[in-house]
Amino acid sequence: MPRLLDSLPELYRELLPGFFRQDVPEETKATCSNCAMCEGSAQGSVEAVDGVSRLFRPDTKCCTYFPRLPNYLVGALLSDERPELSEGRSRMEARIAARIGVTPQWVKPPAKFNFLYKNGTQFFGRAASLRCPYYAQQSGGCTIWPYREAVCSTFFCKYVAGADGRRFYMSLKTYLTLTEIQLSRWTTLQLLPDYILSGKDRPELHPSPLAVEDLDDAPPPARAYADLWKGYVGLEVDYYRECHRLVRGLDAAGLDKLLGLDGLIELKGLEAHLGTAVSSQLPRTLKFNADATVQWMPDGSVALGAYSDFDAVALPGEAYGLLVEFTGRQSVEAVRHHLREHKQADLSEDVLLELYRHRILVEV
Repeated sequence: MPRLLDSLPELYRELLPGFFRQDVPEETKATCSNCAMCEGSAQGSVEAVDGVSRLFRPDTKCCTYFPRLPNYLVGALLSDERPELSEGRSRMEARIAARIGVTPQWVKPPAKFNFLYKNGTQFFGRAASLRCPYYAQQSGGCTIWPYREAVCSTFFCKYVAGADGRRFYMSLKTYLTLTEIQLSRWTTLQLLPDYILSGKDRPELHPSPLAVEDLDDAPPPARAYADLWKGYVGLEVDYYRECHRLVRGLDAAGLDKLLGLDGLIELKGLEAHLGTAVSSQLPRTLKFNADATVQWMPDGSVALGAYSDFDAVALPGEAYGLLVEFTGRQSVEAVRHHLREHKQADLSEDVLLELYRHRILVEV
């Protein structure tokens, strides 16, 4: 099994605590090179639920998202001279030159993108207009993959451990996001302290209405941009590289100090969620989830979904009829005994565990 660190940017390998050096199950169901959510995939994704397509476009896949990259990861990319990253470097340099979403702390999505993302519906994986600017259409890959941020490092369309796997990776995303925030604030404090001391690093709880520049995909007014960057205007690439250099000089104890109590709490949660994802236990009593989606397939099988729009369990049609016997009033063993005695049928413990992981069956 791969180590958790192996799925994260290399920059973190000497910074993150020992927990990240342990093995995690490989997410074999999320096949990025042959997208499990595109039509014709061997994974057999559910094509529609309630009339709404769940398949992704092959020229977007799940990359209908604009990552918010912390300054030190931007600097790491710009400092990496490997030929295979030349396209990613070029795209990043172009974004910096355009000055849209470019701040001392982040290279982030334009305000217009955030508005569309928050107010769109059923677009994920299907809206070409929201395709990531770092996505390589020809290869279907990512031009900045070694320096991807928290969301891109932790999203899978399907999880081997189902809902328990998703909960673990959502917890990991929270931990990595905290790391990104604190490291980018710390580096900015070293280089442009006024940005931090004036509160420009604080999140916008109530975003301002879109300005003309936002709507027209134009850079901010020169004076406003200069107020952000001070003496680094025109030297943004050098600034980001220096942020990377600062983080490279930090050790694990230094990161732990920056994350503080919040980091400790998130790490404890991560440990608990990984334990559940790795060794899910079948509850004593289960009932069929009334909110599960049901789609009958042409071959007579049935696709059942619950915890995710993107991850369904396929069962023979006759097996679906057995699930209504799980009412939560009897133990799992008692229900299985009843099925064997009165219907000459059974659902193995492995099948029941998979149904529980997908929350088709839920604990009472």
